[in-house]
Amino acid sequence: MTENDVIRSLAALAQNIRLRIFRALVVAGNTGLTPGDLASQLEVAPNTMSFHLKELASAGLISQERQGRNLIYRASFDTMSALLGYLTENCCQGSACPDNSTTTCKC
Repeated sequence: MTENDVIRSLAALAQNIRLRIFRALVVAGNTGLTPGDLASQLEVAPNTMSFHLKELASAGLISQERQGRNLIYRASFDTMSALLGYLTENCCQGSACPDNSTTTCKC
């Protein structure tokens, strides 16, 4: 992941509705959610939802698949993992954390 990719991803997530959408898609896992389900769950107007889904897709954080008449959106777990890896790659000066925990590094 390049620095520009990281900036694009973080910029997309630096908005409360987009962050909520992304987190909802992470929870949904590989099943994903339709825009209507997301809009209902998050209480966001459909046209607003479309705008934010486009922004997240542009940043590579979500993917879209057509299933019949529905669009299904899913979190891009590969991109999410690459982003987290980029942000933590120099944790503990590039060495493994002493307790092998990436969430509570005690450098």
